[in-house]
Amino acid sequence: MIKVEALTRSFGAKRAVDDISFEVARGEVLGFLGPNGAGKSTTMRMITGFIPPSGGKVSVCGFDVVDHPLEAKRRIGYLPESAPSYSDMSVIAFLNFAADMRGLRGDLRKQAIRRVVQTCHLDSVLGQTIDTLSKGFRHRTCLAQSIIHDPEVLILDEPTDGLDPNQKHEVRELIRTMGKTKAIIFSTHILEEVEAVCDRAIIIDRGRIVANGTPAELKAGAPSGRLEDFFRSITRSDTVQHAEAGAQA
Repeated sequence: MIKVEALTRSFGAKRAVDDISFEVARGEVLGFLGPNGAGKSTTMRMITGFIPPSGGKVSVCGFDVVDHPLEAKRRIGYLPESAPSYSDMSVIAFLNFAADMRGLRGDLRKQAIRRVVQTCHLDSVLGQTIDTLSKGFRHRTCLAQSIIHDPEVLILDEPTDGLDPNQKHEVRELIRTMGKTKAIIFSTHILEEVEAVCDRAIIIDRGRIVANGTPAELKAGAPSGRLEDFFRSITRSDTVQHAEAGAQA
């Protein structure tokens, strides 16, 4: 459902994403891992059509994101990092706005809103303005907008960032459930989430894919059998990368 081929993105002299290729099938949850600055968010933005690639291509459900952007984007739900929302809107007004943007009308819109309110447990805050919500409820509201049109593909950038342990558990369960029928990519810095939720994981470092496999396969790459140790063995921290970049300059 998602096909990434030789994808590249440069910002001036910096190559943020460097010739990466992978696929995600229906019914698969792919964890997207890497140090800060590795190229994760840039890749996700290109998959969703938010920014164009410098080279390569992305197709979603058979539609090229650049050549057929509307057809591709209709099939995508996107939760960006630090997801934006309209703070003066009530939750129900924001969900109605999101449904309108997705072309949902009449009974279809009512059914969609009812579904995401139930799925994301928003019943108790529908009348509140978004600026009065806790971080957890704001996050759930933004997640609700990403699935309001029941997309075939979900791109989730740090979907549990800032949530408490109970909220993280709820989001993980939701991703696992939706992953049975959708193609999902989600980025995370929490390696235990990969083992809990993902069918497969890709590790990206300095814009390149350095590992691709099931959680069990990746853990087997470390003598300790721990995913964290394998991750650290094949990536460099952003502080090391910045130090090296400064030395080269």
